[in-house]
Amino acid sequence: MMKIKKYEAEDKEIWDNFVMQSKNGLFLFLRDYMEYHSDRFEDYSLIFYWKNKPIGLLPANINIYSLASHNGLTFGGIITNQKMKMNVMLHIFDSLKEYLKPRGIKNLLYKPIPHIYHIYPSEEDLYALYINNARLIRREISSTIKMADKIQLNRNRKRNTKIAKKNGLIIKRSYDFNTFMDLKKQQLLKTHGVNPTHTAGEMEYLGNKFTENIKLFAAEREGEMVDGVIIYESQNVAHAQYQGATDLGLELRAPDLIIDKLINEYYTDKKYFDLGISTENNGHYLNKGLISFKETFGARAVVYDAYELNL
Repeated sequence: MMKIKKYEAEDKEIWDNFVMQSKNGLFLFLRDYMEYHSDRFEDYSLIFYWKNKPIGLLPANINIYSLASHNGLTFGGIITNQKMKMNVMLHIFDSLKEYLKPRGIKNLLYKPIPHIYHIYPSEEDLYALYINNARLIRREISSTIKMADKIQLNRNRKRNTKIAKKNGLIIKRSYDFNTFMDLKKQQLLKTHGVNPTHTAGEMEYLGNKFTENIKLFAAEREGEMVDGVIIYESQNVAHAQYQGATDLGLELRAPDLIIDKLINEYYTDKKYFDLGISTENNGHYLNKGLISFKETFGARAVVYDAYELNL
């Protein structure tokens, strides 16, 4: 009763409609988002049919003998709807193994969707991974605020927010992705010697394509952007995808003010505000200074995991 079909362009409407009606999908899995970097990844996304109706999607790309879900996304496990039951998910994994082995694929890298993004409980895949002896190979730590029961701000954050206000900073939504991404690039090159994952052109394209999901908020002084945060907004979560400040912005305490505004004014209707990961080297290195800064806003740990299933 289980059938697997490799995604083709003709399936776009089926795919996108399923994502929008799913219990754990978000705009990252819509084809217009997934395909902005199609030149860097060979897509190998799969659609699972149960009794001739779509029951699940797997955003994925292939790299020689390995299938990943998906290397161009922070996470991307099996997207399901409320018809998904535990036995069906076990069938999906059995069918997936049977489908991949004859095609020469030797392992599956699987990155489950973190629970904070679930519209309805959706951890059937975690049990299926366990039953199939998948191995945990990466654990990143993200810092998340539960918006309905926020922990009180640290005293230093309150003080810095007041200082930032006195410094004449204005927080507003901006559409100047190019200026912000250049700011972020200079910051990353200075501190880590690396470039942002997205180019300025890619971020501008995505921001214009997904105006209700990707938003740039800027801290300005006398019209000059000194800090900014790009928010990825889904039904449950406002996720800080990028934050970057100039040296002047740091001096003016702009990061404190902009995050305070987002948490306490712009996104009070969300279940969670996620400040992003503070780990490197597949989670083995914890940036203690960075995570401590996030925790002073009341954020606490949520894991972003990755598993390897040997076929």
